Amino acid sequence: MSKSPGHMKFPDHQIREQPVGIWMKLEVDGEVVADSIDVVRVVEDKHPVRYYFPRADVSMSLLDRSATTTECPFKGKANYYTLKLGGKTYPDVVWTYEDPHDEHRRLQGRLAFYEEKIPGIRIEPKA
Repeated sequence: MSKSPGHMKFPDHQIREQPVGIWMKLEVDGEVVADSIDVVRVVEDKHPVRYYFPRADVSMSLLDRSATTTECPFKGKANYYTLKLGGKTYPDVVWTYEDPHDEHRRLQGRLAFYEEKIPGIRIEPKA
Protein backbone atom coordinates (compact mmCIF):
# COMPACT_ATOMS: atom_id res chain seq x y z
CA MET A 1 0.00 0.00 0.00
CA SER A 2 1.37 3.40 -0.91
CA LYS A 3 0.86 6.18 1.57
CA SER A 4 -0.93 9.39 0.67
CA PRO A 5 1.26 12.50 0.34
CA GLY A 6 -0.27 13.90 3.52
CA HIS A 7 0.47 10.82 5.60
CA MET A 8 4.05 10.72 4.28
CA LYS A 9 4.64 14.40 5.13
CA PHE A 10 2.71 14.38 8.44
CA PRO A 11 2.90 10.82 9.81
CA ASP A 12 1.42 11.84 13.18
CA HIS A 13 -1.80 13.24 11.65
CA GLN A 14 -4.65 10.95 12.70
CA ILE A 15 -7.77 10.11 10.68
CA ARG A 16 -9.90 7.42 12.28
CA GLU A 17 -12.69 5.80 10.28
CA GLN A 18 -15.17 3.67 12.20
CA PRO A 19 -18.45 2.06 11.18
CA VAL A 20 -21.18 3.63 13.31
CA GLY A 21 -22.90 0.27 13.68
CA ILE A 22 -26.43 1.63 14.15
CA TRP A 23 -29.06 2.97 11.77
CA MET A 24 -28.49 6.70 11.14
CA LYS A 25 -30.54 9.34 9.39
CA LEU A 26 -29.74 12.80 8.13
CA GLU A 27 -32.58 15.32 7.97
CA VAL A 28 -32.74 18.93 6.84
CA ASP A 29 -35.74 20.86 8.13
CA GLY A 30 -37.49 17.56 8.85
CA GLU A 31 -36.94 16.03 5.38
CA VAL A 32 -34.89 12.85 5.25
CA VAL A 33 -31.89 13.30 2.96
CA ALA A 34 -29.97 10.14 3.94
CA ASP A 35 -30.95 7.00 5.84
CA SER A 36 -28.50 4.11 6.35
CA ILE A 37 -27.19 1.31 8.55
CA ASP A 38 -23.79 1.58 6.80
CA VAL A 39 -22.46 4.95 7.97
CA VAL A 40 -18.76 5.61 8.60
CA ARG A 41 -17.78 8.10 11.31
CA VAL A 42 -14.56 9.99 10.58
CA VAL A 43 -12.60 11.65 13.36
CA GLU A 44 -9.70 13.69 12.01
CA ASP A 45 -7.22 15.82 13.93
CA LYS A 46 -8.31 19.49 14.02
CA HIS A 47 -11.56 18.82 12.10
CA PRO A 48 -15.17 18.27 13.13
CA VAL A 49 -16.46 14.71 13.24
CA ARG A 50 -18.01 13.77 9.88
CA TYR A 51 -20.46 11.04 8.91
CA TYR A 52 -20.11 9.43 5.50
CA PHE A 53 -23.28 7.88 4.04
CA PRO A 54 -23.27 5.38 1.15
CA ARG A 55 -24.37 7.08 -2.06
CA ALA A 56 -27.13 4.47 -2.48
CA ASP A 57 -28.68 5.62 0.82
CA VAL A 58 -28.73 9.34 -0.02
CA SER A 59 -31.58 11.07 -1.89
CA MET A 60 -29.43 11.94 -4.90
CA SER A 61 -32.39 13.71 -6.53
CA LEU A 62 -31.80 16.54 -4.01
CA LEU A 63 -28.17 16.97 -5.10
CA ASP A 64 -26.64 18.59 -8.16
CA ARG A 65 -23.02 17.91 -9.02
CA SER A 66 -20.98 21.11 -9.04
CA ALA A 67 -17.72 21.85 -10.81
CA THR A 68 -15.96 22.38 -7.47
CA THR A 69 -13.12 20.07 -6.47
CA THR A 70 -10.55 20.25 -3.71
CA GLU A 71 -7.51 18.17 -2.89
CA CYS A 72 -7.00 16.69 0.56
CA PRO A 73 -3.39 15.55 0.96
CA PHE A 74 -4.61 12.68 3.15
CA LYS A 75 -7.81 11.48 1.47
CA GLY A 76 -7.48 12.63 -2.14
CA LYS A 77 -9.57 14.63 -4.60
CA ALA A 78 -13.03 15.64 -3.37
CA ASN A 79 -15.94 16.34 -5.72
CA TYR A 80 -18.83 18.49 -4.51
CA TYR A 81 -22.61 18.67 -4.73
CA THR A 82 -25.13 21.43 -4.14
CA LEU A 83 -28.12 20.54 -1.98
CA LYS A 84 -31.50 21.84 -3.20
CA LEU A 85 -34.28 21.43 -0.70
CA GLY A 86 -37.48 23.28 0.16
CA GLY A 87 -36.80 26.10 -2.27
CA LYS A 88 -33.35 26.67 -0.77
CA THR A 89 -29.97 26.07 -2.38
CA TYR A 90 -26.86 25.18 -0.40
CA PRO A 91 -23.86 25.27 -2.75
CA ASP A 92 -21.01 22.79 -2.30
CA VAL A 93 -22.17 21.42 1.08
CA VAL A 94 -21.81 17.74 0.17
CA TRP A 95 -18.61 16.02 -0.93
CA THR A 96 -17.33 12.65 -1.98
CA TYR A 97 -13.98 10.98 -2.62
CA GLU A 98 -14.51 8.96 -5.78
CA ASP A 99 -10.96 7.61 -5.85
CA PRO A 100 -9.46 8.17 -2.38
CA HIS A 101 -5.88 7.41 -1.44
CA ASP A 102 -5.26 3.82 -0.33
CA GLU A 103 -5.51 4.54 3.40
CA HIS A 104 -9.06 5.84 2.98
CA ARG A 105 -10.68 3.41 0.51
CA ARG A 106 -13.48 2.92 3.04
CA LEU A 107 -14.76 6.40 2.07
CA GLN A 108 -15.09 5.61 -1.62
CA GLY A 109 -18.67 5.92 -2.84
CA ARG A 110 -19.79 7.77 0.29
CA LEU A 111 -21.06 11.31 0.82
CA ALA A 112 -20.39 13.68 3.72
CA PHE A 113 -22.18 16.91 4.60
CA TYR A 114 -20.90 20.27 5.91
CA GLU A 115 -23.22 20.36 8.89
CA GLU A 116 -22.12 23.88 9.83
CA LYS A 117 -23.24 25.22 6.41
CA ILE A 118 -26.75 23.68 6.40
CA PRO A 119 -29.25 25.28 8.79
CA GLY A 120 -31.74 22.80 10.19
CA ILE A 121 -29.56 19.72 9.65
CA ARG A 122 -29.73 16.79 12.06
CA ILE A 123 -27.63 13.64 11.92
CA GLU A 124 -28.72 11.16 14.55
CA PRO A 125 -29.63 7.55 15.24
CA LYS A 126 -32.86 6.55 13.53
CA ALA A 127 -35.68 6.14 16.04
